[in-house]
Amino acid sequence: MPASDAMTVTVTQLNEYVKSLLGVDPLLRGLSLRGEISNFKRHSSGHLYFSLKDAQSVIRCVMFRQNAFSLHFAPRDGMQVVLRGYVSVYTRDGQYQFYCEGMQADGVGALYQQFERNKARFAEEGLFDEAHKRPLPQFARCIGVVTSPTGAVIRDIIRVSHRRNPSVDILLCPCQVQGVGAAESICRGIRALNTQDVDVIIVGRGGGSLEDLWAFNEESVVRAVYASRIPIISAVGHETDFALSDFAADVRASTPSNAAELAVLDVRDAMQHVDDLSSALRTAALHEVAIKERQLAALRERAALRNAHVLFDRQLAAVNEKRRQLDQCALDAINSRNAEVVHLMARLRTLNPEQVLQRGYAIARIAGKTVARIAQAHEGDALMLRVLDGRIHATVTKTEELQ
Repeated sequence: MPASDAMTVTVTQLNEYVKSLLGVDPLLRGLSLRGEISNFKRHSSGHLYFSLKDAQSVIRCVMFRQNAFSLHFAPRDGMQVVLRGYVSVYTRDGQYQFYCEGMQADGVGALYQQFERNKARFAEEGLFDEAHKRPLPQFARCIGVVTSPTGAVIRDIIRVSHRRNPSVDILLCPCQVQGVGAAESICRGIRALNTQDVDVIIVGRGGGSLEDLWAFNEESVVRAVYASRIPIISAVGHETDFALSDFAADVRASTPSNAAELAVLDVRDAMQHVDDLSSALRTAALHEVAIKERQLAALRERAALRNAHVLFDRQLAAVNEKRRQLDQCALDAINSRNAEVVHLMARLRTLNPEQVLQRGYAIARIAGKTVARIAQAHEGDALMLRVLDGRIHATVTKTEELQ
């Protein structure tokens, strides 16, 4: 627009001209803006409208739906934030405003300071005391999991658990692991699994920023983990990530896969351990016998003892007695270990679902979940029956409750 005093322009032309001037200013194109949110409104379209203010000034802001969708927290009035975006003019109103492309709480530093304050407070209260932590069960039959039902975490836990023990059951209590309402969702999952017959609970999610993992730092989650009557393994983030729930849990796992390894005994390792013990006992017994035989042979070679028949007979009798005692000791030890092997094999067989199937029973599942009670089945549900040699697909036509 020429800078002539005689030129007359429309309002729209003026606003478009000012908008073009702002658009070529590099300082205003990639700007970070700090302040306090006020007059916050979420439009039905998904766009966010609000003002950002400090002690002296205020500016109108807008965040369009495609950018607002990526937020991991709910903005609200009074919240201190840092915005990333650019300054432009809304041509229709002649109003210059800030177009927000990204938003975060006022610095990770503030979150980290809050993390450290809460950590110190909870530690002083005793929520992290080692005396409160319980050992994990050696033979876990059912593992409870509190995590997102769609993430890689639950898939990793199922894969590792069934590789180590195919007969272990996994009971998933799905929850939200990030964003508004995540903390309460996690607490509900922990409380729900405490009413079920599970041996250990894994609580976790994949990696992320301090902000992404913040739900596991909330006081309600830490107290729910501490109050659980069932041992809890905390598996939040990657190996370098830490959450306050890690310190309150009975065991902290470096990853969700590691949590499954801690929770589920590898049956192959157990059987190998028994075999190794038996082999070690046999070797020790044979080694002791060989030592005594070499000692006896050395005595026989001594010239002074060649004609000492009485002494020789006594030593021979003593060696034979020791050998008999060693043989008996080795036999007793081997029998004891064999009994342990038989006992372990019996326990493993009782955990094998095929033992039940051979007696004519079947495992019923609806939508991949085991049906244990009549309330879980409804007319019209697709039913899969696992029998000894295959699967039967059926439909629920009627349910009857036993009197």
